Amino acid sequence: MSYSVSGTTILLTRGDTFKAQISITTPDSVPYEPVDGDTVRFAMKSSYSDPKPLLVKEIPIDTLILKIDPEDTKELAFGKYVYDIQLTKKTGEVDTFITKGIMKITEEVY
Repeated sequence: MSYSVSGTTILLTRGDTFKAQISITTPDSVPYEPVDGDTVRFAMKSSYSDPKPLLVKEIPIDTLILKIDPEDTKELAFGKYVYDIQLTKKTGEVDTFITKGIMKITEEVY
């Protein structure tokens, strides 16, 4: 595997595929199962103050698997990025359930 996950820190070799199962829990630690109309998205920036994300990925609610494709990181500079993962319920309620995540893009020998 060309990536590792420790807590909310992701270490990924630039230009490689990343796949991870995402879990959502309620504030009282009960697993939340998304329903039709819910959306889950991953957004990554160079820093929190950036006006626009470098990468946004919709996470399918039927699998809750975040997949980052090789072309998503192929042109990114090596280094540290920040990300979050947000659930938007069909009711309009928004819950950013992973905040202040770190993604480190590392070098590849190419």
